Amino acid sequence: MPVWVKQYFWVFLISMVPVVELRGAVPIGVGMGLPLVSTYIVAVLGNMLPVPIILLLAKPILIWCTKLPAALGRFFSKIYDKGVGAGEKLQAKAGRGIYWALFLFVAIPVPGTGAWTGCLAATLLDLKFWPSVLAVLCGVMTAGLIMGAASAGLFGALGMLFAAA
Repeated sequence: MPVWVKQYFWVFLISMVPVVELRGAVPIGVGMGLPLVSTYIVAVLGNMLPVPIILLLAKPILIWCTKLPAALGRFFSKIYDKGVGAGEKLQAKAGRGIYWALFLFVAIPVPGTGAWTGCLAATLLDLKFWPSVLAVLCGVMTAGLIMGAASAGLFGALGMLFAAA
C-alpha cells in the first residue's frame, strides 16, 4: 500500500475526532506533504461522516444517559439542562436566523465549535435535519478554507507584509 494512502487515511480519521476535527486534520495533512486541495476534500468528508449519526442519535443517547444511576445520571442531566437552556436563549436571539448562527458557530475554527458541538446544539434545539446538515457542511467547508489558508502560510505572509509597511 502506498504511503500516501496511509497518510490520507490518517487525515480522514483525525477529521472525525471530536474537538480536533478538520481543524487539526488539514494542518497535519499539509505537514505530511499532502497537496492542500486533496487534503481539504478528505478532511471535509471525514468531518461530515459522523454528522448525520450525531444529529439522529445525540439527543436520545443523552436522554438515556440522564437515567443512569446516581452521580452519572445527574451529571448528564446537568449537561442536558444546560444545553437546552443555552439553546433556547440562542434561538430566542437568532430567531429565524438559527441556521445561520449554526453555520457561523461551526465555521469558527477554534476547539469546541466544530461539527460535533454544532450537531449537539442542533439536536438539543430540535432543529430540522437537512437544514442542520447543510449549515454544518457549509461551516465545516468554511473552517477548512480558513485552516487551509493558515496551513499554506497565507496568514504568515500577510502578517509579514503588513509588518513591513
